[in-house]
Amino acid sequence: MKLLTLDEVAEMLRKSPAQVRWMRHNSTGPRCAKLGGRVMYREQDVIDWVNAAFEAEAS
Repeated sequence: MKLLTLDEVAEMLRKSPAQVRWMRHNSTGPRCAKLGGRVMYREQDVIDWVNAAFEAEAS
């Protein structure tokens, strides 16, 4: 399992870190957890979130 920081997720989604923080605040972004005081994302959760967006768009 690969863990990603907020900055890595922002780069992966081509968004600014502030946009990813806002998505987290609004519960509209990928799943995350606070580990050791840092917000971390599982890479697979980010991939699943992107795939779900594409599936919703196709419906």
